[in-house]
Amino acid sequence: MIFTGPASWAGPFLKSKEDSIMGLNKKSVDDINVKGQRVLCRCDFNVPLKEGVITDNNRLTAALPTIKKLIADGGKVILCSHLGKPKGEPKPELSLAPVAKALTELLGQEVKFAADNEVVGVNAKAAIEAMKDGDVILLENTRYRIEETKNGEAFSKELASICDVFVNDAFGTAHRAHCSNVGVAELVDTAVVGYLMQKEIDFLGNAIDDPVRPFVAILGGAKVADKLNVISNLLDKCDTLIIGGGMAFTFLKAKGYEVGNSLVDNEKVEYCKEMMEKAERLGKKLLLPVDTTIAAGFPNPIDAEIEVSDVASDVIPANMEGLDIGPETAILYAEAVKSAKTVVWNGPMGVFENPILAKGTIAVAKALAETDATTIIGGGDSAAAVNQLGFGDRMTHISTGGGASLEFLEGKELPGVVAANDK
Repeated sequence: MIFTGPASWAGPFLKSKEDSIMGLNKKSVDDINVKGQRVLCRCDFNVPLKEGVITDNNRLTAALPTIKKLIADGGKVILCSHLGKPKGEPKPELSLAPVAKALTELLGQEVKFAADNEVVGVNAKAAIEAMKDGDVILLENTRYRIEETKNGEAFSKELASICDVFVNDAFGTAHRAHCSNVGVAELVDTAVVGYLMQKEIDFLGNAIDDPVRPFVAILGGAKVADKLNVISNLLDKCDTLIIGGGMAFTFLKAKGYEVGNSLVDNEKVEYCKEMMEKAERLGKKLLLPVDTTIAAGFPNPIDAEIEVSDVASDVIPANMEGLDIGPETAILYAEAVKSAKTVVWNGPMGVFENPILAKGTIAVAKALAETDATTIIGGGDSAAAVNQLGFGDRMTHISTGGGASLEFLEGKELPGVVAANDK
């Protein structure tokens, strides 16, 4: 199940709501009352658009509990977000106007759009000045300003000038120090996290810092290089580490296996040897594919029909490419999940966008859906996979931030979280 409300979302997983990651015990919207105050709330409204129409409302829906709390308090709620990469230029196709319209329908009250290419220009300031308690407005795309991604002081000061309180509910950008999440937080007296951000801190933080054991971590995706520190950090923390996806072939090559034309990062072969030695030294299980689904080449287009076969992972033919874990591996990985109490999964097991090559990812998703363990999906492709495959509502928590969740799993401090007030 997915928890969307503010209260007791983690059940027995957390010892108490006061638990925190890496000593971070942050104030949340539950610790403040914003009646009569101007509240700038940073959300993640980076939604997919097609011809000006939002094709997936999930990020808007996820932000509603925090927005509703601020409205109920009687705050003057000023929402802000980025959308796409306008790179400091006003681009009409990346305007947040469609988001204001969709939020109006979802909230059942008007969300006024402050059309203003300066984001905090004359129009926006006039709209804020006219606000009454409980009103909601949405600012224009923060990345219309070139300073946003550089955490420039001038834009941070402009954002701080329009609010008394800052609420950060955008975990997806928490690993970046931008004006609208870090710069503004450092310039206001009251900076807290929203329900969505708090949930991410609680689930991901406790999975890493204080998991209910056995703790199984599953890593997939294309490249070892993307997850170097994640692999090492998780080996310190978990009981079993499962490797799948394209990154598995660098590990298999490190074992001396023939991997054919499969994706291999030759510069990281030695690293994979070190990680296998580390697992053995720490007494941790590190599971690699025992069989592999292979084809003559990568599907083009990605969802094209493709002829495949399954072979043992140590005898992949020189002219073939591994594109998914095989059926025996799927059973092995599912068995490892059955006995777990906490599972964190980041990265698909194969080219899941192709139905023929999605079997491994489906098997792992199904195993997670059927377990009683706390199951945490680390954003990005993993989140897309479980949602597309219809297992989303059977996971305990699906992270809203791919890059941010990866850095969390590395054990890094996230600037957007650090900037909030401590309790």
